[in-house]
Amino acid sequence: MEIIKGKSILNKVAIGPILYHRKTESQVKRRTVEDTEAEVKRYEMAVACAEDELKTLHEKACEQVGETGAAVFEVHMMMLEDADYRDSVLNIIRNQKTNAEYAAAVTGDNFYRLFADMSDEYFRARAADVKDITNRLVKILSGDAVESGFLTQPVILMAEDLAPSETVQLEKDMLLGFITEQGSPNSHTAILARSMNIPALVSVDVKEAWDGKMAVIDGETGMLYVDPDEEMLAAMEKKKQAEEEKERLLQELKDKEDVTLDGTKVKLYANIGDVSDVAEVLKSNAAGIGLFRSEFLYLEKKTYPTEEEQFAAYRQVAEMMAGKEVIIRTMDIGADKQADYFKLKKEENPAMGYRAIRICLTRPEIFRTQLRAIYRASAFGKISIMFPMIASLWEVQKAKEIAASVRDELKEQGVPFGDVAIGIMIETPAAAIISEDLAKEVDFFSIGTNDLVQYTLAIDRQNEKLDEFYDPKHPAVLRLIRFVAESGHKHGCMVGICGELGAETDLTKDFLKMGIDELSVSPSFLLKVREKIRQTDLTK
Repeated sequence: MEIIKGKSILNKVAIGPILYHRKTESQVKRRTVEDTEAEVKRYEMAVACAEDELKTLHEKACEQVGETGAAVFEVHMMMLEDADYRDSVLNIIRNQKTNAEYAAAVTGDNFYRLFADMSDEYFRARAADVKDITNRLVKILSGDAVESGFLTQPVILMAEDLAPSETVQLEKDMLLGFITEQGSPNSHTAILARSMNIPALVSVDVKEAWDGKMAVIDGETGMLYVDPDEEMLAAMEKKKQAEEEKERLLQELKDKEDVTLDGTKVKLYANIGDVSDVAEVLKSNAAGIGLFRSEFLYLEKKTYPTEEEQFAAYRQVAEMMAGKEVIIRTMDIGADKQADYFKLKKEENPAMGYRAIRICLTRPEIFRTQLRAIYRASAFGKISIMFPMIASLWEVQKAKEIAASVRDELKEQGVPFGDVAIGIMIETPAAAIISEDLAKEVDFFSIGTNDLVQYTLAIDRQNEKLDEFYDPKHPAVLRLIRFVAESGHKHGCMVGICGELGAETDLTKDFLKMGIDELSVSPSFLLKVREKIRQTDLTK
């Protein structure tokens, strides 16, 4: 038995035979051409063909994992249209008088190295996307088909790397899990794997000799067991059965109340990034949506989403939630959530840079369009607005002024809207420290623990070298949360948590004792947190 440590994508167990996926790379040969414009035309036709393939993949991904998980293929289409990439290909064709597939391959290699050498984890992860679209173009130009449909039995797939397009084309009922040598937990492939609920390990030194051998992926520990002995196999089978039984039992909690043993009622809300996520929210019967990440409407587009497009999405969610509260966070664009059409300049430290409310207040035309859509949708359900990345009192006051102006405008135009509560995210230490002043301005707080931890501990949460220093349960973080809860309640302000700490069930009792009114978690954690709430006695 071999035991190997990797980086886990999903906390689940997978057991089955390994299938080593040997990728067939197109052999790209350089040819001298006389008619360079004919090669340019071949390249442009290949781009059009690739776009058609990606649109098909996007539609399939939408069916399997929803719009948010499928957004990677929108990114790939945008990359195909990238001016720098295209200009490089055409320059090589024309100046070196060479064939289109060679020009595309050289450009892809250059751009891959450019991204792979970047210090930022997010941009390094984009190197795999560049390789994916380049391979697609080269295969089309070479007349080779893109591989799919090669799984004939349930297996744990092993490969040097898996591109997002390959992942979504895999037969889900045949894929028990996957192991890759390359990749990171922040890559698009990893995001798709989580959306598809597939156990996976990355950063594993794969061996071709494992092909055909029985293996176990333990997502909880990040361990891979190749050719496990009977004792290990029995233990992992038992662990897998326990996971499945727990999931079954949790389903029995679907219609139970979110109330502690001593009778304290808790608002258990869900975080979503897309309209399609509402299905999972309804499945677990959440009391509302505590965080609608509206920026995904922007990331899925090639240009600014219109007021009508946003209105349609917000209205649909409000109607589906049937009177339950839906808290829409205004766009949190910037940092690792980039949309090319915003034309944001490169920053040395984007996590602390031009993002979120800072963009909204300095580009009010974008902000007003979103606010109009949100207020219009509020006529069809209970909608609240939440401003992210607040650090100063004046930011809240300015945002409220713009919101009031939008309401006046709609009123003059005779456009109906509902009674919309206004809140802010507490995710900077500055906001936490002045929370008593901020509480006088808003109806509610929602503590974004992901960024609050990052800024409090001065640790980039994307930097894997700092994993041992990243402590979301650091005493400083917990004291700030307690202080925010006390400050908010002093002025009648509801206080919730919408960051990942909200799903940490070993902290649930602590949060409720602090006076936290609402916990908003990913839909997959709803039932686990409900179970913990119902087992908690705040009198003890």
